[in-house]
Amino acid sequence: MSSARSMSPRRYASILSVAVVLAVGTASAQTARSHDSSASPSITESSSNSASLVADNALDSDALPAAPGGAASGAGQEHGGYSSAHSIFSHLTYEAGAGFNAPIGNDTPYITWGGNFTVGGGYRFSDRLSALLEYQFIDDKLPGSFIAAEGTDSGNSHINSIVGSPVFTPFPKRSTGVYAVGGYGYYHKSTNFSDYECCSYYGYVAVTVGSITSNQWGANGGLGIYHRLGGIYGDGKAKLFAEARYTFLHTPSISQTNGLGTTELIPVTLGVRF
Repeated sequence: MSSARSMSPRRYASILSVAVVLAVGTASAQTARSHDSSASPSITESSSNSASLVADNALDSDALPAAPGGAASGAGQEHGGYSSAHSIFSHLTYEAGAGFNAPIGNDTPYITWGGNFTVGGGYRFSDRLSALLEYQFIDDKLPGSFIAAEGTDSGNSHINSIVGSPVFTPFPKRSTGVYAVGGYGYYHKSTNFSDYECCSYYGYVAVTVGSITSNQWGANGGLGIYHRLGGIYGDGKAKLFAEARYTFLHTPSISQTNGLGTTELIPVTLGVRF
């Protein structure tokens, strides 16, 4: 009995030690689980945040405009659908102008100063080169001495022409610049003599009593200056121009006394070209 009683405290100590060890182990395990569980929400939260960032980036990428290359490509396609780069209509060019004429050379005794009117249209191959088909009407008077020699009261000389005219602009980007122009085509010239006859509601009227006509090929060439009107029309294609051309017609010789002769003129024209 005494031995049993004396061993009881040892047994109790052993049991107590085991219990303490078990308690410590259990507490450690619980602490580890606590740390694991507290770490798991962080990972979950991080994953959630990552997913949110990915979604936001996707939305942002959808909201952002296309890349510069794509934008340029799209603009080019839209520009090409109607723009000047791919549309034949954007290459068309037109002009209209009026001015005066100065006779020179052998034709001086047979015509005097007069006026002209010009319209044309054509195709612009590039900023530097275009080609126009032009119609021009020239109205000149006849000198008094020539009219008196024919025994009439008045007279005039009319020239109608249709010519093809290339236009070359060496510095097309300048707002004000120069260009060269020439032409070759068909000319119809008529020299008309008139007498004043009485009487009508308007009093004395000029009645044509004689006319001499000729049809021939002719040529012209000259220089001009232009000023771009981009601020008004926005496209920079409209230009004011002023030009002078030397015009030559090989009409019948003056020796035939028909008032035609070799015709040489310098028409000066002011107008607008698109």
